[in-house]
Amino acid sequence: MGIRLLLACGVMLLASCGNKTPKATNDNLNSNDMDTFKTKNGKTVKFTPIKHASMEINFDGRIIQVDPVIDGALPVTNYTQWPKADYILVTHDHYDHLDTQAVADLSKDSTVIVTNASSAEMLGKGKVMANGDSLRLADDLMVYAVPAYNITPGHTQFHPKDRDNGFILVADGLRIYIAGDTEDIEEMADVKDIDVAFMPCNQPYTMTPAQLRRAADMVKPRVLYPYHFGDTDPEAMKEALEGSGIEVRIRDFQ
Repeated sequence: MGIRLLLACGVMLLASCGNKTPKATNDNLNSNDMDTFKTKNGKTVKFTPIKHASMEINFDGRIIQVDPVIDGALPVTNYTQWPKADYILVTHDHYDHLDTQAVADLSKDSTVIVTNASSAEMLGKGKVMANGDSLRLADDLMVYAVPAYNITPGHTQFHPKDRDNGFILVADGLRIYIAGDTEDIEEMADVKDIDVAFMPCNQPYTMTPAQLRRAADMVKPRVLYPYHFGDTDPEAMKEALEGSGIEVRIRDFQ
């Protein structure tokens, strides 16, 4: 992927691929898997895919881990080799999103864990957010909890409405949407001015490629990373998103 300059909502995004120092046992991490963006004040936000729904976000030197799991999704990840997290976001309590040992391995005394009620109960700690809640993590970092649920008949038991979270992170003005396990729900129309979005695409648990396109058309992110895509053909996702006007980046989030 080449370098592309994106100007939107007063935020300059400098998208590039950089080299990373290997920190994990995953063979699927490589130098093309970390994208770096610049915020309006010149701070950096670096995204490193780990697998499935797990990623590391490095915001101006602060580490945010999202849905870390050791072996709930392959390959096995040794989080003791990753930097301790300043913040850990957990969207919901399924085994491929919540791993108590991974959270313990990434935690230090000052780590802030943000999650939904059922995950906090499993962890025995955490700042609980329900859909619609907001939380200021730092002067330049906000998190908003948004709905994430299934709507297809016969699938609604996987992710019932009002239980799980998606998250919008606002890092020095850079708006990041982490959709969580969801389908193309009507509330996505209220998710505005997104610079970088992560949206899932694997039925029966989340979206089909056609649903992914409808979700993308509602949110209209500047850059879209399909994630949590399991056995979904990446070419099918790219084909579904053709003509959307959105920059689509496929990374190793199988």
